[in-house]
Amino acid sequence: MWEMTLASLNEILGYWWLIPLGVGLGIFVGAVPGFSSTNVLIILLPFTLGMESGAGMAFMASLYSGSHMGGSIPAVLFNVPGTGAAAATCFDGYPMTQQGRGQEALAIAFAASAIGGLFTTMITLGALPYLSKMVYYFGSIENFVIILFGVALIAQITGGSMLKGLIAGMFGLLLGAVGYDHVYSVPRATFGLVYLFDGMPRVPAIVGLFAISEAFSMVEKNMIIDASKLSDALKEGWQGTKRGLVITLKKMGAVIRSSLIGFVVGIIPGAGATIGSFVSYQQAMSFSKDKEQFGKGAPEGVIASEAANNGLTSGSLIPLLTLGIPGGGTAAVMLVVLQAHGVPIGPRLFQVMPQLAYGVVVAMLVAYIVMIIMGVPLAKSLAKMSFFPTKVLAPAIISFTLIGSFVARGYLFDMWIALFFGVLGYILKRTGYSPHAVLLGVILGPLAEQYFLRALLLGNGNPAILFSRPLGNFLWVLLVLSMVLPALLARFRNRKTVQ
Repeated sequence: MWEMTLASLNEILGYWWLIPLGVGLGIFVGAVPGFSSTNVLIILLPFTLGMESGAGMAFMASLYSGSHMGGSIPAVLFNVPGTGAAAATCFDGYPMTQQGRGQEALAIAFAASAIGGLFTTMITLGALPYLSKMVYYFGSIENFVIILFGVALIAQITGGSMLKGLIAGMFGLLLGAVGYDHVYSVPRATFGLVYLFDGMPRVPAIVGLFAISEAFSMVEKNMIIDASKLSDALKEGWQGTKRGLVITLKKMGAVIRSSLIGFVVGIIPGAGATIGSFVSYQQAMSFSKDKEQFGKGAPEGVIASEAANNGLTSGSLIPLLTLGIPGGGTAAVMLVVLQAHGVPIGPRLFQVMPQLAYGVVVAMLVAYIVMIIMGVPLAKSLAKMSFFPTKVLAPAIISFTLIGSFVARGYLFDMWIALFFGVLGYILKRTGYSPHAVLLGVILGPLAEQYFLRALLLGNGNPAILFSRPLGNFLWVLLVLSMVLPALLARFRNRKTVQ
């Protein structure tokens, strides 16, 4: 394996310049709401098809990795997730910016992204042929339980009231049910609009609930940062970046745990980075000693989301390289490039062209090293964007997010959807309901329903099928423990304190 790694690294040195180019472009793409690595790679498809297969894959892997880091930039500074996977980063990253800790939050996000991705890529490199077997153990039942980990977050993000949090989550689940039924193809609540047949569009929902609603709230004040913290933030040099790096290194256990969660979710075809980040955030919140700080500027929340996002990238390559099954949109574009070059897909790849398979992973490994060098020093400069007055930021945010809503599918209707969710998000905030819970329902609800119905079909309608597989039962136990154990530990700590 090490001989193949060194050979792949030697080959990559021949087109090393493509990796920083891909990382830089990926960071830019991720930072623009509505754009994604998949869209850009489709645009650049003629460019990648003209390269050698190894060079094209290295460029695409670098861009893919960089886009997840870039998504954290608007999420932290403006409460605008650059990608769907960065939605969980908004929960704590933006409150840190409001407290004058934007530079610190960006440094944490960048460091957690790079370290988490680096760690899981090394695991992938060492066990690539063996990890492919994990794909066979995950079916509809296991996927359903994994998504429930993220859905469980609805009950924990309450916005000060458990009842209001659950009401918001249920409302989100209802909105997520719009569109064709995933199994029987029966339209639901589409009102005859063809734009809703595929379900509630995610990008407009995300940017509306977070970005546009926040822009409406911005106009009520002069600056994003609290007035009491503004002077200190303006005087801050590199201290915020240093604090962010120190915090990330001190919480290395959280980085590794979150990256491993993202890695496992990434191996499951079709799961997606959004699920990985929500599941990781839910686990971090459940077992944190300072659970009350989540949603108010907890560094652990930023670490959980960003480490999982980038831990997922290397995991998503495993089904592509070993089985020829793309785990997402970006992996599907990579598959097209491999097929165009006549590369054998699946297990034969390791027999015929093993250097290419390992080369993609080595390129991603180098990309994460480049991300540390490129990304972390940018935190200081990027944080200054939060110092602009809201009368400048609010119109700019609304304009960019509306454009991003249109780009995702190319429908003008999606811009109206974004405005609808923007008004909805603003009303929810003003009345004490949680927009985060609504978003969780919209995104995770349809996926949970899809896998649940598939599992029932396999069991001829018998719900007992959900508890018929060993791995599924193990995940059920973990889900129950993640909900019950934190409460028991908290009670034990309180008793110990009283004594």
